[in-house]
Amino acid sequence: MIYKVIVDISNSEVDKVFFYHSDFPLELGMRVKVPFGHREIEGFVVGTAESSPRETKAVIKALDPYPVVLPEMVWLLEPLSKKKLRYIDCLRLFIPSKLRGGKVKALERNYIDLCENFNTETASSVLRRNSFSQFALIERLSEGGMFEADILKEFSLSTVNSLIEKGIVVKRKEELERVPIAMPAQEKYVVLTAEQREAIEKICGGSDKKYLIHGVTGSGKTEVYLNIIERVLEQGKTAIMLVPEISLTPQMLGVFRARFGENVSLIHSKLSDGERYDEWRRLRLGKAKVALGARSAIFAPLQNVGAIIIDEEHDGSYVSETNPRYFTQEIAELRAEYNNAKLILGSATPSMESYLKAENKEYKLITLLNRVNQREMPLIDIVDMKKEIRNGNVSAFSGELLEAIEQTINSGEQAIIFLNRRGYASFIRCRSCGYVAKCADCDVSLTYHKEDETLKCHYCKNQYHAISQCPICGFKGLKEGRTGTQKIAEELQIIFPNARIARMDLDTTSGKDSYSKILSGFAEHNTDILVGTQMIAKGHDFPLVTLVGILDADQSLYFSDYRSLERTFQLITQVAGRAGRERKAGKVVLQTYSPNHFVFRFALKYDYKGFYSKEINNREVAKFPPFTKIIRILMLAKEEQNAMNASREIYTKQKKLIEESAGDIIRIQIMRAPIKRIENNFRFQILIWAKADANDEVIDKIYQNASTEIKNVAVFIEINPQQLF
Repeated sequence: MIYKVIVDISNSEVDKVFFYHSDFPLELGMRVKVPFGHREIEGFVVGTAESSPRETKAVIKALDPYPVVLPEMVWLLEPLSKKKLRYIDCLRLFIPSKLRGGKVKALERNYIDLCENFNTETASSVLRRNSFSQFALIERLSEGGMFEADILKEFSLSTVNSLIEKGIVVKRKEELERVPIAMPAQEKYVVLTAEQREAIEKICGGSDKKYLIHGVTGSGKTEVYLNIIERVLEQGKTAIMLVPEISLTPQMLGVFRARFGENVSLIHSKLSDGERYDEWRRLRLGKAKVALGARSAIFAPLQNVGAIIIDEEHDGSYVSETNPRYFTQEIAELRAEYNNAKLILGSATPSMESYLKAENKEYKLITLLNRVNQREMPLIDIVDMKKEIRNGNVSAFSGELLEAIEQTINSGEQAIIFLNRRGYASFIRCRSCGYVAKCADCDVSLTYHKEDETLKCHYCKNQYHAISQCPICGFKGLKEGRTGTQKIAEELQIIFPNARIARMDLDTTSGKDSYSKILSGFAEHNTDILVGTQMIAKGHDFPLVTLVGILDADQSLYFSDYRSLERTFQLITQVAGRAGRERKAGKVVLQTYSPNHFVFRFALKYDYKGFYSKEINNREVAKFPPFTKIIRILMLAKEEQNAMNASREIYTKQKKLIEESAGDIIRIQIMRAPIKRIENNFRFQILIWAKADANDEVIDKIYQNASTEIKNVAVFIEINPQQLF
């Protein structure tokens, strides 16, 4: 039999089908070892053929007893490859990275169990009466077998070996599953609100395939998701549940395990290699029916999928901005189409694109307008920080916020302080000569981190020793830039010395299970104040949180990005929604230098529809998405001239399309990227504005023309990119 194989080499020149023959049967999606040139490498079977255009070599062996890539994933290769994604890069998305090369395997340990027909009574005929430890071990094993390592915590190895020699117990290899930690949660009986019941019935009983749930924070969207998944499982199908932040998974995993037990498997990039492999394998072998996780869980190896749920669907983290680049929602739509499954998007602040689709009947809109506890949304107080400065307060905290924090702590309640900027200070600058500490490999300033006295690049992860004087002029009067979460936590500890303060940002969550430890401590009220970035802004549910402080609410307001206003409204609404989710009322203190901006006026009333109406009108007038498509072609090269020449070459080819596109392409622009160098790669970009309903052939031609003859230049394409830096 002749098989089509994609070899595991990430290179465009060999990113194609190669033909091999095999004397033993292989299945679609199997991982195999094949000869390639003068070496042996791994590959994936993606099809069969009646014949080959050239002489074939033989497959050496299959590397697994079952296909690691599902037929559905092989089907996905074609639509993904049309977006300039290499076949092999897509295939690598579908499996744990360490499975390749056999770097991770099932964890096996010695397991001890009683032999058949043996118990404490029957063993007495074999053992001496004074064999107390052996009798004790038999009694323990009569309740069920145990791993040898656990037995040896209480019993000696000689006791175990003696029973093995006498044929009373048996030792065998058993697989030990590496299980991700979840925050503890108990299954509780929930009385659904009328809105929740109606939402569940509309989705489960409806004929539509795509739904958008617009529900205010605290409206019980998670319970709706759980009920939908429950019904899907009853039908013998499987489900995928996505959340935007890895920080949400410990709490969500606890909730899902309480409801579905071992049927739930967790998938995200922060798991250990062993955990990720074991969780992936439980899904692949059908031991688990529900995949929960961040965006990579969209590739969970589940068959017969009945529902795909994307919570906080508006969130930018669902877009992969590193190679291979993909939009989770597009993958979800393809998988839903393949499985004839329901696609459910949910958010308190849907993206402009999704809400417009709901208005145009592409999605079935379902609204949850009330919180499940029937409480009002938290009251938002807007504080004008300009007035604070005029009154002599130049700190990061307004008087109102400090007073509210004190009252919250004294009442035995908890506060969340949100600032979407990590580190201690955003930059270090010399007051004498103006020198700013910058990364050697990126065209960005370094962020000061006081805890370990380092300057860090938040783009390439380079680290440098902190400086106490200017390396150019020697001046010691260095100025710190804008305040980050590290400094905020430090200053709050000084103001409230008895308060228990924790910080949650990318710097404090790099360790294994760090998310779970920080959030569990907060849930168990071992922490009074949680300071954090956007990872604390969404989805979390803590009953004792009655106060949310939003610092520097203007931060994302004036970015040179057409989504800046939308992102600001979403962040404020989401983080404000963490307060007052149970019996006690919530309060939000929002600090801004632009108190009269219309975004804050809408946020004050939680008026999504009002904000949407104004913003969607602005987008239409300015010809921004969703009324157009912005296609970004990004060129990266170590040599600046190569990147520049490649951009000019591609620009020339793309310009010809304007004449052929029958008006589908509105304009085209070539420029340096706003950040001209990242990770020592020079960056140029071409932006193409196309009509929202542009002919698919035109878009395909844009992809086809995004190639260059110039060597050592990487080219990436994104439609409606989340960031234009």
